[in-house]
Amino acid sequence: MQSYLNDMINHKRVAILLCTYNGSEYLKKQIDSIVGQTEKNWVIFASDDGSSDNTLDILNEYRIKLGSEKFHILKGPGKGFAWNFLSLLESCGEHFDYFAFCDQDDEWMPEKLATGISRLSAAELTKPAVYCGRTQLVDKHNNDIGKSPLFTKPPSFKNALIQSIAGGNTMILNIAARNIVIKTPRYEKIISHDWWIYIIITAVGGNIYYDPKPTIKYRQHTGNIVGSNIGWFARFKRVSGLLDGHFKGWIDANILALKKTNQELTHENQIILNEFEKARASGFFKRINIFLKLGIYRQTFAGTLGLFVAILLKKM
Repeated sequence: MQSYLNDMINHKRVAILLCTYNGSEYLKKQIDSIVGQTEKNWVIFASDDGSSDNTLDILNEYRIKLGSEKFHILKGPGKGFAWNFLSLLESCGEHFDYFAFCDQDDEWMPEKLATGISRLSAAELTKPAVYCGRTQLVDKHNNDIGKSPLFTKPPSFKNALIQSIAGGNTMILNIAARNIVIKTPRYEKIISHDWWIYIIITAVGGNIYYDPKPTIKYRQHTGNIVGSNIGWFARFKRVSGLLDGHFKGWIDANILALKKTNQELTHENQIILNEFEKARASGFFKRINIFLKLGIYRQTFAGTLGLFVAILLKKM
């Protein structure tokens, strides 16, 4: 292990954070796609959250195959998928330059790590930065069935407050971003780790690099915790979420977590957050006026229409 720690000091290293729970069906394909990466300077940390199938057997099989210095298995906290990822981000240690989240049932394209690291390495080292992007959607047989929505508006805190733009399975963080995220109050209610990371990194003035070209195959199947974003049914579910009260509850939780982090928001974003809270608590006309002045936005026209209706009905 010491030889690996010494190597980390002299070379850029990647911690791959793989979280599992009863994921044996596709797990081998996911790990094989990691082994097949063009970027080889990585270590896998697998956190299992109490699987009752043969997931742990598969993890141990790869630990033996790859070696204990290359593959570590940890026990998850048992607090849901978001905290499995967030706790692993901390427990993997700080001897890495980049941290890549990994689901148990996807497949990475060979250039996934190299592409993300190349983008992040061009950024200022001390500034929090996250690479993320679109996904190629595949069915359980690995047949292409479309892509996740293409978002063209710039990532920002004004967008992050009301929308997540990329799945955690696409995200790679630099060390500065990791050090921000791990200060999240332990076991605070987090709706989703990917949305939370988008919020907190933009809040402190960090950079989000959104890649319009997919670098992973995101498998759609009945066991998915989070499913596809494409199609009219998915759009209907998003609009329904805006109007049935769930969306408002999610924003409540995100704001509460944000205020508990003790992170130093930029002056501009602190003003935005204060005005955002004021608008949510205001009467009809004042609420509309504040939101229009703030310039809060979603990425698509349909999403913006849904947001406007939610604002009118005080559902956010």
